[in-house]
Amino acid sequence: QVRLVESGGGLVQAGGSLRLSCAASGSIYSRNTMGWYRQASGKQRELVATITTSSSTNYSESVKGRFTISRDNNKNMVYLQMNSLKPEDTGVYYCNLKQFSAIYGPGDYWGQGTQVTVSS
Repeated sequence: QVRLVESGGGLVQAGGSLRLSCAASGSIYSRNTMGWYRQASGKQRELVATITTSSSTNYSESVKGRFTISRDNNKNMVYLQMNSLKPEDTGVYYCNLKQFSAIYGPGDYWGQGTQVTVSS
C-alpha cells in the first residue's frame, strides 16, 4: 500500500505563486510515475503534470511555461511549482502515484487533495 500526503495549497492572488509538495510512503517501487491532477468545482479531474523516476515530464497545455514539476527520489517527494497563477487554476490538487509490479500488477494511488484558490 502507498500513502500520499499533499501540502502547500492556499489562497493567492492572480499572478502569484504557490508550491505544492507531496510525500509518498509505503511500498514504492523503484520505477514509478508521480503527478498532479486537479479538479475544479463541477468539473472532471484533469491532468496537470507528471514526472517519472527518470525525470521525464509531461504537462497539460494549460500550465506549460507556468508550472514546473520536480521530484526527489531519495525522499519520495514530488513538487509542483506554480507561477503566474490564474483564477482558472483554482481547484483541488491531487497527488498521484502509478507503478507496476510483475507480481502484484498495477498500482494507482491518490492523496486526499489540497485546495488551491486563485482570486482575481
